This record gives sequence, structure tokens and C-alpha cells, in this order.
Amino acid sequence: MKFNENELFGAALIGFDMIDGPFLKWKKEFENQSKDLVNLDDFSMNFYLAFRGGNVGKKPRAILYDKFYIVAFPKDLELCCLFMKPQGIENNITQLNKIANRIITEMEDIDDENAGSDESDEDTIEEIERLILNLLSGTEMSTPELRRYFKLSNSQIWKLMSNLENAQRIKRTEKKGRSVFWTASN
Repeated sequence: MKFNENELFGAALIGFDMIDGPFLKWKKEFENQSKDLVNLDDFSMNFYLAFRGGNVGKKPRAILYDKFYIVAFPKDLELCCLFMKPQGIENNITQLNKIANRIITEMEDIDDENAGSDESDEDTIEEIERLILNLLSGTEMSTPELRRYFKLSNSQIWKLMSNLENAQRIKRTEKKGRSVFWTASN
């Protein structure tokens, strides 16, 4: 990484108080135009949480914003932030944007393919309902038995059974303990 000293436009030390939380301990601005880029007083808590919050080992070292980036160095509970103006990064961002758009397009294509599988899920549900009706024709079975036949979760089988019962295609015959027995409606 090439570093140009002219990129640095400010530095800040963000402290941490056990009662009040993060606070701006001191700041130094190297250029007058830095006030247009970021107000250090307003963003000290945001920067502290961004760099110090989260999981151990999963914390950023730098964050890139549209017109500046921040590199942070933690020491105990304090955080030293260096505010920099990126130079020549626009080309990299443009290239990354092209890659991101390509990935988004690929993911949308995959989602479209999966949407077609939702229709097959509906077909599967209809097929299971048809098989349940055939199984229950002239006999009765409990919900746990039916669940095991089709390897469904408890909530899935109850949803199917409720739909069939609401459509008056099956009816409850008895209840033994927590098990409900069903038969096909004629």
C-alpha cells in the first residue's frame, strides 16, 4: 500500500467512559476543508462502535466512505482514528461496482430459477395432500403417523391437515392423548 502524507487531513483520539460511553478526547485537523467532510464531534460514537464493537477478530481496520476513509488503531479502551482523503480510488470503486453488478445479476438469475422451484414446492404440497386423502380413504390415521410417512415437521403436517380440514376434504375422528386421528370426508 502506498501512503501519501497529503492524504491525512485529521486525527482524533476517542476515549471510553464506563458510564457515558465513547467520547472525543482530542482532535487535530490538518486542513480547513476537513470540516466539510466529517464533523468529528458528532461521529465519535459511531466510529468507536464501528471499530470496537462486534466480535473479537472481526473488527475493521479501515472504513471507506464516499469522500474520506478512516484507519483506526485501538489501545486499551481508546481508539486513535486517522482521517484520510483517498487519492485515485475512484477507478478502483468503478471496477468494483462492475463486479458487484455482475454478481447481483447472477444472484437474480439464481433467484429466478429458485422461484420456479417454488412452483414445484406447490406441486409437491398438492401431491402430498392427494396422497394423504388416498391414505385416509376408508381408514383413520393419527397426525404423527402421517408426519412420519412424508418426513414432515410437526408444523408442516399441521398446516397441510388444517388446509385439508378447512376444505372439508378430511375430518377429525377422535383424539387419543395428544394425537388427533383423521379420516377422509366422503
